[in-house]
Amino acid sequence: MSVIESLIPRQGLKVLVTAGANGIGLAIAQAFKEAGALVHVCDVDEAALMSLPKGITYTLGDVSNAKDIDRLFEDVKQLGGLDVVVNNAGIAGPTASVEEISEEEWTHTIDINLNGQYRIAHHSAVLLRESQGLMINLASVAGRLGFAYRTPYAASKWAVVGLTKSLACELGPDGVRVNAILPGIVRGPRIEKVIEDRAAKRGITYEAMEQENLAKISMRKMVEPTDIAAMALFLSAPGGSNISGQALSVCANVETL
Repeated sequence: MSVIESLIPRQGLKVLVTAGANGIGLAIAQAFKEAGALVHVCDVDEAALMSLPKGITYTLGDVSNAKDIDRLFEDVKQLGGLDVVVNNAGIAGPTASVEEISEEEWTHTIDINLNGQYRIAHHSAVLLRESQGLMINLASVAGRLGFAYRTPYAASKWAVVGLTKSLACELGPDGVRVNAILPGIVRGPRIEKVIEDRAAKRGITYEAMEQENLAKISMRKMVEPTDIAAMALFLSAPGGSNISGQALSVCANVETL
């Protein structure tokens, strides 16, 4: 196999992407489909699921609901196994000081961002052992940096990195690789809402908040959802076969948050 060939995932990979109907998840699902994979996604957005490209199967479900996860994995059986699991579901959580964040807000953020990844890992581990497959957990640069006024989000993403490294140790002897991708500021509606909320908290304009964020990035730019998808494809290709237990930032080098 040539080096160039090693950068291309093999045809027919069986792939599950959580929160795969919008944003980063959709970019990942589309990229795998274009690479010849069989792709199944879950999402809470029914309208977005109905608009998925032809050939991507789906389940309406919430990763914070154990019954929805049970139903998801019943649907996944139609793939005949799993080679790649992309644990992408997550929410931004509240933007507030710690004394203002309610226990309900804290728990809800952790339940989706961390417990949701546990639930998917819990159900998919046996399938990935059978295929000697790959799990990709979406964390964030907030999983390696402190993030004022976003403590539930940052805490959950640091925990995802710990989950990733621990699962890599646990599943590695069976040939399963586990990695985390840490996106930076990803262009799209979600970051626009985060910037808006943070600007309001700081009492400054949206434009000033956006420029302040960009000033903290070495390359002074946001990344695209397709940049995250490209990393997921590389990890799934033969060239990524010895990469495991890693927290891989795709962020144009975010220096601080």
